[in-house]
Amino acid sequence: MTDVTAGLDRGEELVATSSAVTGAGVQSVDRALAILEVLARTGESGVTEIAGELGVHKSTAFRLVATLEAHRLVEQTSDRGRYRLGMGILRLAGATTARLDLVQEARPLSRQLAGDTGETVNIAVLAESSALYLDQVAGSSTLQPHNWVGQHIPLHATSNGKVLLSGLDDDRLDAALGALATYTPHTITERAQFREELVRVRDQGYAVAVDELEVGLTAVAAPIRNAHGDVVASMSVSGPSFRLSSERLPEVVRLVREAAVEVSHRLGWGHR
Repeated sequence: MTDVTAGLDRGEELVATSSAVTGAGVQSVDRALAILEVLARTGESGVTEIAGELGVHKSTAFRLVATLEAHRLVEQTSDRGRYRLGMGILRLAGATTARLDLVQEARPLSRQLAGDTGETVNIAVLAESSALYLDQVAGSSTLQPHNWVGQHIPLHATSNGKVLLSGLDDDRLDAALGALATYTPHTITERAQFREELVRVRDQGYAVAVDELEVGLTAVAAPIRNAHGDVVASMSVSGPSFRLSSERLPEVVRLVREAAVEVSHRLGWGHR
């Protein structure tokens, strides 16, 4: 066998092994989700019953249940050996419900803001080291806006990201910030300079990003706060820099801040 043939055989073996491992992983995820569905339907079940529902060996079912239990997605009942859905499910559901509430409360204000400015309005939340867009409303000036919903964007190069970072303490800020990548010549990449930028954002109550993520794109964002006054989301207006000019920005800033404050009130922040 030549070295080339041996190399090809080895490559095929690695691909096959990788595919097998990937397939096994997907199968485990599928089975774990099936267990959650079984417990949602039955209320509680033993490992033997779960194995029967899944058509797997009891030891396989036990390993899957043990993993779910470690993540608090299932828990044992007072009757040892029987399981039910755990508190972790409520935590995940609560996070989803909170985001749905946010979008529901913000949507009328987002539509009004998009109508007043003619530009695209986005609602974003912090997702580890990026900003996650939850909702978007296009204004009349936008022909075919890029749909950002469900997408993650950099924190340091966007107005939404700056607002979300401005609500963090130093430890959480260091964990979320990561490397300050360069996207345009206007992107802030020096940590000391960026921290000064965040101080300005906190003091003035809004953030601006001009040509920092893309040349020709300007965005203004303001914080949305929960009942405790914590920054839980950001509301922004974005559009071409030639439309969001320095002369027009003060009015857009005012409109964004007013809309974000109103959403915050609807979420329980402050007293009217």
